[in-house]
Amino acid sequence: MKTMLTALALLAPAAIVPATLAAQVQTPAPAAVPGAKPVTIERITVHSPAIEGNLEGESPDRAVLVLLPPSYRTSPGRRYPVVYALHGYSIGAEQWAKEIHVPQTIEGAFAKGAREMIVVMPDSKTAHNGSFYSRSQTVGDFETFVSRDLVRYIDGHYRTVADRQSRGLAGHSMGGYGTARIGMLHPDVFGAIYMMSPCCLSTRALGQTDAEQEKAIRALRSPADSATLSWGLRAQLATAAAWSPNPKAPPLYLDLPVKDGVPQPDVLARWSANAPLAMFDQHVGDLRRYRAIGIDVGDRDGLKADAERLHEAMDRYGIANRFQIYPGDHTSGVAGRVQDVMMPFFSDALVFPR
Repeated sequence: MKTMLTALALLAPAAIVPATLAAQVQTPAPAAVPGAKPVTIERITVHSPAIEGNLEGESPDRAVLVLLPPSYRTSPGRRYPVVYALHGYSIGAEQWAKEIHVPQTIEGAFAKGAREMIVVMPDSKTAHNGSFYSRSQTVGDFETFVSRDLVRYIDGHYRTVADRQSRGLAGHSMGGYGTARIGMLHPDVFGAIYMMSPCCLSTRALGQTDAEQEKAIRALRSPADSATLSWGLRAQLATAAAWSPNPKAPPLYLDLPVKDGVPQPDVLARWSANAPLAMFDQHVGDLRRYRAIGIDVGDRDGLKADAERLHEAMDRYGIANRFQIYPGDHTSGVAGRVQDVMMPFFSDALVFPR
């Protein structure tokens, strides 16, 4: 069967292999670390003015997981750096916490020598299964939610080191895309970034269209109706809601890159404008401001080639970055990477109080 867009597999997270397309992926946990001390998980709600008034009806009150390190309750005078960790497409913060085996992996990282920090996991799931951490009147300004509203709330309610050099930003898949995007646009907020299997770094040429799939999308009468569609078509809608919003096109308020079976190059151009590899040359100076940049990807991940291109672009400009291709597919190694690579990365990169 023809796909609506051959490019969909590279424009949205559909480059993930079919086995990982379920909303909840079963991933192996690293071995438990003897002597690991428990972290405290707080489930809070953060109101985001940036998300208010969106046309899709997404709530501006966002669920957030806050992981407080073992010493937080017993050391009331101590302040901590913060790592903001962004989940991928089709899941929320709670589901991603299970995929990366939180709190075990965070506790294990501290037990193995990573310095204690606060970890914040916001939920950015939407009617079409993901915000792409972008700025859109249709879905809401999730970019500003993360880079301003969430940071302000956490700094105002927890004992943080409220300085960019003590803030990290990380994410996996769509969250890796969000890390690349927000990292390029907000180096004044974060001091180190780590991208895990980032999706959507580039866009590719339009493929053949499928009139039946377009018809199914255009038959929807509200954003909530997209729950009846396949995973891939919902990813298409999420991408369009984030990157080609249209306030004059109810009920979905977006433009698709195909209309009446005909490709729409102007819409694809709008999507391309949001691709980090296309944005890269304009943000070299911003990326140079980071204390450290990390990228990793599995050797069997369909996103490997674009991750390599991002690494090569940084090398071309002499931007220091840590890049690793490890044995694994899109999700198989992510929990162990969080414990043994991502958390130690921020332990080395962020500024801790003396």
